[in-house]
Amino acid sequence: MARLADYFVLVAFGPHPRGSGEGQGQILQRFPEKDWEDNPFPQGIELFCQPSGWQLCPERNPPTFFVAVLTDINSERHYCACLTFWEPVESTQEVVCNEDSTEKEEEADEGGQARLSSTAPAQPSQLFAPKTLVLVSRLDHTEVFRNSLGLIYAIHVEGLNVCLENVIGNLLTCTVPLAGGSQRTISLGAGDRQVIQTPLVDSLPVSRCSVALLFRQLGITNVLSLFCAALTEHKVLFLSRSYQRLADACRGLLALLFPLRYSFTYVPILPAQLLEVLSTPTPFIIGVNAAFQAETQELLDVIIADLDGGTVTVPECVHIPPLPEPLQSQTHNVLSMVLDPELELADLAFPPPTTSASSLKMQDKELRAVFLRLFAQLLQGYRWCLHIVRIHPEPVIRFHKAAFLGQRGLVEDDFLMKVLEGMAFAGFVSERGVPYRSTDLFDELVAHEVARMRADENHPHRVLRHVQELAEQLYKNENPYPAVAMHKVQRPGEASHLRRTHRPFPRLDEGTVQWIVDQAAAKMQGAPPAVKAERKTTVPSGPPMTAILERCSGPHINSARRLEVVRNCISYVFEGKMLEAKKLLPAVLRALKGRAARRCLARELHLHVQQNRAVLDHQQFDFVVRMMNCCLQDCTSLDEHGIAAALLPLVTAFCRKLSPGVTQFAYSCVQEHVVWSTPQFWEAMFYGDVQTHIRALYLDPSDDRVSPSQEVGEAQSQDDERSALDVASEQRRLWPTLSQEKQQELVQKEESTVFSQAIHYANRMSYLLLPLDSSKSRLLRERAGLGDLESASNSLVTNSMAGSVAESYDTESGFEDAETCDVAGAVVRFINRFVDKVCTESGVTSDHLKGLHVMVPDIVQMHIETLEAVHRESKRLPPIQKPKLLRPRLLPGEECVLDGLRVYLLPDGREEGVGGSGGGPALLPAEGAVFLTTYRVIFTGMPTDPLVGEQVVVRSFPVAALTKEKRISVQTPVDQLLQDGLQLRSCTFQLLKMAFDEEVGSDSAELFRKQLHKLRYPPDIRGTFAFTLGSAHTPGRPPRVAKDKGPSLRTFSRNLVKNAKKTIGRQYVTRKKYNPPSWEHRGQPPPEDQEDEISVSEELEPSTLTPSSALKPSDRMTMSSLVERACCRDYQRLGLGTLSSSLSRAKSEPFRISPVNRMYAICRSYPGLLIVPQSIQDNALQRVSRCYRQNRFPVVCWRSGRSKAVLLRSGGLHGKGVVGLFKAQNTPSPASPFSGQTQADSSSLEQEKYLQAVVSAMPRYADSSGRNTLSSFSSAHMGGHVPSPRARVTTLSNPMAASASRWTASRGKWSSVRASGRSSGLGADVGSRLASRDLLSTPHTNGAPPDSGFLRPQRAALYIIGDKAQLKGVRPDPLQQWELVPIEVFEARQVKASFKKLLKACVPGCPATEPGPASFLRSLEDSEWLIQIHKLLQISVLVVELLDSGSSVLVSLEDGWDITTQVVSLVQLLSDPFYRTLEGFRLLVEKEWLSFGHRFSHRGAHTLAGQSSGFTPVFLQFLDCVHQVHLQFPMEFEFSQFYLKFLGYHHASRRFRTFLLDSDYERIELGLLYEEKGERRGQLACRSVWEYVDRLSKRTPMFYNYTYAPEDTEVLRPYSNVSNLKVWDFYTEETLAEGPPYDWELAQGPPEPPEEERPDGGAPQSRRRVVWPCYDSRPRVQPDAISRLLEELQRLETELGRPSERWKDTWDRVKAVQRLEGRQDGRGTSSSLLVSAVPHHRRSLGVYLQEGPVGSTLSLSLDSDQSSGSTTSSSRQAARRSTSTLYSQFQTAESENRSYEGTLYKKGAFMKPWKARWFVLDKTKHQLRYYDHRVDTECKGVIDLAEVEAVAPGTPTIGAPKTVDEKAFFDVKTTRRVYNFCAQDVPSAQQWVDRIQSCLSDA
Repeated sequence: MARLADYFVLVAFGPHPRGSGEGQGQILQRFPEKDWEDNPFPQGIELFCQPSGWQLCPERNPPTFFVAVLTDINSERHYCACLTFWEPVESTQEVVCNEDSTEKEEEADEGGQARLSSTAPAQPSQLFAPKTLVLVSRLDHTEVFRNSLGLIYAIHVEGLNVCLENVIGNLLTCTVPLAGGSQRTISLGAGDRQVIQTPLVDSLPVSRCSVALLFRQLGITNVLSLFCAALTEHKVLFLSRSYQRLADACRGLLALLFPLRYSFTYVPILPAQLLEVLSTPTPFIIGVNAAFQAETQELLDVIIADLDGGTVTVPECVHIPPLPEPLQSQTHNVLSMVLDPELELADLAFPPPTTSASSLKMQDKELRAVFLRLFAQLLQGYRWCLHIVRIHPEPVIRFHKAAFLGQRGLVEDDFLMKVLEGMAFAGFVSERGVPYRSTDLFDELVAHEVARMRADENHPHRVLRHVQELAEQLYKNENPYPAVAMHKVQRPGEASHLRRTHRPFPRLDEGTVQWIVDQAAAKMQGAPPAVKAERKTTVPSGPPMTAILERCSGPHINSARRLEVVRNCISYVFEGKMLEAKKLLPAVLRALKGRAARRCLARELHLHVQQNRAVLDHQQFDFVVRMMNCCLQDCTSLDEHGIAAALLPLVTAFCRKLSPGVTQFAYSCVQEHVVWSTPQFWEAMFYGDVQTHIRALYLDPSDDRVSPSQEVGEAQSQDDERSALDVASEQRRLWPTLSQEKQQELVQKEESTVFSQAIHYANRMSYLLLPLDSSKSRLLRERAGLGDLESASNSLVTNSMAGSVAESYDTESGFEDAETCDVAGAVVRFINRFVDKVCTESGVTSDHLKGLHVMVPDIVQMHIETLEAVHRESKRLPPIQKPKLLRPRLLPGEECVLDGLRVYLLPDGREEGVGGSGGGPALLPAEGAVFLTTYRVIFTGMPTDPLVGEQVVVRSFPVAALTKEKRISVQTPVDQLLQDGLQLRSCTFQLLKMAFDEEVGSDSAELFRKQLHKLRYPPDIRGTFAFTLGSAHTPGRPPRVAKDKGPSLRTFSRNLVKNAKKTIGRQYVTRKKYNPPSWEHRGQPPPEDQEDEISVSEELEPSTLTPSSALKPSDRMTMSSLVERACCRDYQRLGLGTLSSSLSRAKSEPFRISPVNRMYAICRSYPGLLIVPQSIQDNALQRVSRCYRQNRFPVVCWRSGRSKAVLLRSGGLHGKGVVGLFKAQNTPSPASPFSGQTQADSSSLEQEKYLQAVVSAMPRYADSSGRNTLSSFSSAHMGGHVPSPRARVTTLSNPMAASASRWTASRGKWSSVRASGRSSGLGADVGSRLASRDLLSTPHTNGAPPDSGFLRPQRAALYIIGDKAQLKGVRPDPLQQWELVPIEVFEARQVKASFKKLLKACVPGCPATEPGPASFLRSLEDSEWLIQIHKLLQISVLVVELLDSGSSVLVSLEDGWDITTQVVSLVQLLSDPFYRTLEGFRLLVEKEWLSFGHRFSHRGAHTLAGQSSGFTPVFLQFLDCVHQVHLQFPMEFEFSQFYLKFLGYHHASRRFRTFLLDSDYERIELGLLYEEKGERRGQLACRSVWEYVDRLSKRTPMFYNYTYAPEDTEVLRPYSNVSNLKVWDFYTEETLAEGPPYDWELAQGPPEPPEEERPDGGAPQSRRRVVWPCYDSRPRVQPDAISRLLEELQRLETELGRPSERWKDTWDRVKAVQRLEGRQDGRGTSSSLLVSAVPHHRRSLGVYLQEGPVGSTLSLSLDSDQSSGSTTSSSRQAARRSTSTLYSQFQTAESENRSYEGTLYKKGAFMKPWKARWFVLDKTKHQLRYYDHRVDTECKGVIDLAEVEAVAPGTPTIGAPKTVDEKAFFDVKTTRRVYNFCAQDVPSAQQWVDRIQSCLSDA
């Protein structure tokens, strides 16, 4: 029984002490006056009576009632029922001014009316003051309180004749039962009667209608949000204008949380004075009057629910985790069914008659039932995760959170995680975890109804029925008896508060009330204490838990098979079948990603442990440790599936003997896992073990059948009927019956059990936390968490509060701060913390605890000592048999600098090697060694994945190609240890990402880096491989030539003479080698070129020399050497002048070869012989050269054979050059533009003359009147379609031509658009400008250049293409015949930056975050590489167009050796078919790149000096451009794509001397250029790349393009838009079988063994093999048909012992035969068909012949001599032809397949006419085929000769040809039908019959 009310209080209004207008509450009287012993009087009641503050009111308000809740220090709740009414105030002055107002108040209350003071002003309107009656109770009976206080008020207002003291006395002495469902009728002695109903079960909350109201006000989603927020400990604030509603809403929310209890701040009605409570850091549920909404605005982390507006506002910074799916949606659905039953029926055509909705009270219970079910589903099986740590004297229970989350499959779930960590759940465990107690509805539900709930999930009506059943029970709990006796309580009359008469509330007599209370107390003392009879039972555990959602765990569905694999592997290991185990291991390691397999492994390993020990041999030990590590590496630190827990006993059981007396246990090898440093894991493990042992204490030995290593949380099998909780429950039941001694004994036994476990765990923890090598503190520090634990909290339950305590707990925190920190100390601290926590929680006495603290350091120390011995011995172990190092194959002359260092080669982000999108096996990671040689860095090894097989993986690149090297630290793929590594990136698109094996010391790795650096950047170019290769030049000896820092010209010329002398005495027989292939039949060079050939014999005729005297002898030798050079041979081919400066000879010749630079005096980076205009004297060139950067003045490098226009190149202009010249035009007279210039400009004048000379040297068909400017070309060509700001080229404006613009504009593309008003409109739209030209039929799409025809109308004689930045502000004079074309170009540094990004895109270095092509394409675009290629091609096509139209072009960009070289070379390649041959391309590179001084050494950073400048691939970019053109014109190039890749690789490799040094000058200085001619070296390694290519080309056709079929006059105009460019596969492909395939000697793999009988007598092995795209070199493994046939031919010749013929000869012969056959046949052969099928002009625009079905016979289009052969099929048909007909068409060309052919008439089938057909009799295929006509390739029908029975003379039938003789008819009878034929005449008929007969007889 309990008191209904503890205190009755009367509170009234009193003025504020500080005189402000606000009043304050004053307690007038309280009963009883002295506090109850068990329940002191709560403080602050006066604040809660008027939460909005005490204020006077101008009118009488009706009385109000609400219940406030106060929580005391023991978290007991006190319900304060407040009834407030208003009474008139006597005197305003009194209230405001008087200090002693209190006494006056009291007098007034007793009835003495205070009179107004005479000085008072005129009476203001009457004011009313509030007065409140308060009942304070610990019971929550709101209605009873309302009635009781109402009764007291009614007695007062209505003036009833009842003594108020008696009523209050009775109220205070009334006692009611607490629970049990009993009713109690009470009366307060005023003729009233009330029934108090107690709930059946105390633990279920009483909600009345509050939950239903809450849902009405806020709606489902909002209430669910609040529910989750309250559970996950967020701050919730309710706002409403009604206090009662606030109280109800808070009560409703709490009722929903059942069975959890809210344990934070709970204030349903918060007074205004206490609003600052809202900024408390702890969670709360608080209600505040809506009037104070403004004050709540700035709260950042509070969720505000506005009950009146129905909204819930969640701040941005707050994340409320939702319920886990599917519970969230299920709950939502059920709630809507309860709240809105109409919803289900809303769409029905015939809705049933409306069902009556449940009453509000019933609906309230239904809503609560939904949440009760929700909790039962959430916490289902929670009892299986309880650990009972102590039973006596009080149960101590812990919850294994990780196991619960793991088994429910909700580890990732934010909501449940937070709920389990919260205070409410901690309370739930301590309250409901107790095994022996009274149970309630929730216990029943969670134990027995779970199966039903799962079954009902998909049946909403069954769910609803269940909800209604639960609701019934909840309703019954609150209202157990249907017929409740009617209350009878006096109420005040209507509007009684408005009556004026009634007096103030009287002062009550304390004595009377106290006497009544005392009487009752005396009576109570005599009565026996009412004991609440509790029915305690064992709490049912319910079924074991299941996952909340049966998740199919991805790839681990077929787990039975996987478990089988795991079991087999383990049994193989323990049976010693190591090979078998090794085969299975990868599969096992993959399977161990699944939970079931990990459990299975733990169980299987348990079976192999006897008496807690299992000694293994080394291999077994390694296997077991690897599997354990694999198991543990996927565990989170929580160990939610108990895998680490199951393995913990095993790691101390498995061991191996290292030497006598030294044993290594498995734990020393599995320490690298997060889980071991997680305190929660150790606590859960400890409590689990303690539970097992305590259970064993109370079980009879006979019962004890549980293995100590029972897996946590798993359902125990049926033999162990009694779980630990059952045992504990039984013990708790017996406890009161035991004697004191027995109780004491049990308590001691339990405590010593806990204590011994604590010692055991201190040992276990030291095993797993102390590293094998205790000097390596790194391991510990990096182990996640251990460092942080030093400062983590002691108790993880109250994590919010514990932080501050923990900081002070241990000031020397963590392993982080002190580098030298001792591991032992850290481990001791960690263990001590653990021991403290678990022992305090498990009630170990403090003495025992102190003892433990003393023991821990000793335990750790002892363990460290044993580990030292183990560590020492384990070092001596023979290392595991690592794969033996595979030695790489070296080039002749290549030497190893550093022998193999063991490394792992890791995947680098390209997918192919790891078996990514391309499929195939995972070749990487591979295990092997890295070698450093004088030439390359080489990795050789094998894949670590044994399933891949014995594939050798090789990845290498030349040392010289290294562009970036960085240290990394990575995990080794096998042992997952962190190791140091290196990442080497090369410009040949290889990446070595290596992790050093642990046996490689850091010093070895450092040495490797230093040596690599030394080789990459030798101090001098002589240190490079190309030099050290052939010589005996060792690094020890000084270099042969001591080179002066700045050699004088004299020493230089001495060198030159010395080198030149070597060449004397040899006739130039080698000249033959350089003659271009005979061009006569191509008819290319005009006849006058022949006579200009430079014929330099030993004695030059004096007449051809300079007039003064003959050249000095030394010069003469130099000359002869220079004439040998590539430039000269090419000039000779182009007919560009003579070697003479006398004007006597060949005046007609506009250009001459000048030897002015033979001593490299004018320009060091130019070749010795240069082409200059005939009219310019050598001495003037010196002056001209000063105007140009690097003295690179304009020289001719090519002349068009057709238009005779010349291409010139030079460096950019200095300011004082032409630019200055143009800028300085300051005189109006156009005739003398230079008249105003001073002498200082003489060099500019020279330059002006020079350009004039160039212009005059050209054929004059440029009419001087109209000339064309290039300004408008910009948008059409330079702008292209690339939306990049860099790609736009602005036009140059010329004011002189402004007036002409009106009519020039209509001339289209080449007219200059200069009028400012026009230019914007025209410049913007290329299309419209092109369309306005009548010459151009259609605007070309796709960036295709327009046809050359339209360039003719008008143009300048010379265009100077210069850098826009340089030519700024230049105004060309209209009378000059040249025009400047300013363009924007990129600089070398942009090329460098772009290349870096390209490298990163193609070889990322780490796996992409988002796999798939998108990320590659994105990074490719970012690199802007293709945009630069686009730009180069675009400029080149522009120049080609100009040259083709007869204008000359001078390319004058940057210093004249980077972009200039690229453009000039591309222009020549596009314009002149000679350069598209192997020989021509070599000449082009030698001339434009080597002789004209492209700085290969500088751009390639070949020496130490260039290290800072880095690698800039200007030449590679040029090759990429050539590759793009090659793709678009595959039949125009004699060389293959492989040739380009080969050059791309070797220009950076430094294997050959060709691409070393920056100019001819430097090469001569080093004695490189001419040495090879003099002394004939033996068969030494090639020093020149060209020599190497020549040698190889003789042996193999790999540089040759079989589809080469050039058109002689072809000028190529490739598409240049980025969309037309392809990424060069040189950047992306790789061959891991042998490394890059560009060192041919290395790439030749071992010969394939012939097919022989196998020794075991089996069948011969198949020659078939798998070809992997990234592993094999595909061109070699699968050569194309022609290469294959040539190889086969060579093999057969060798077998027959004939000297094998060169492939080229064979090939040429085949081509010749093919051509002849085509001619005899008189109709196009297959090849001509193919070629002619393609429209002519498209071919020249770059048609992709490789694509489409035509590609299958592409290799057959050998020559296009008969490309005009007649063929009717159009290109569309050609494309449609299938491969099979192409195959048969190829067959038909061979004579033996067409034994006989001709025209016959054939009678069609029944009722069909006769038709003439072309018949072919084929002996080989034994068939008669017929075609529509002779050139038809598609066979219309076949008569198989095998089916022919007879051939007989026939008779003409209807429709037969009239003119033919009867004897010309014959029939062929087959098994199917008779064919009627008719020949042209009788002899041919006879011939046909004979042929067919002979075919039949042959068969």
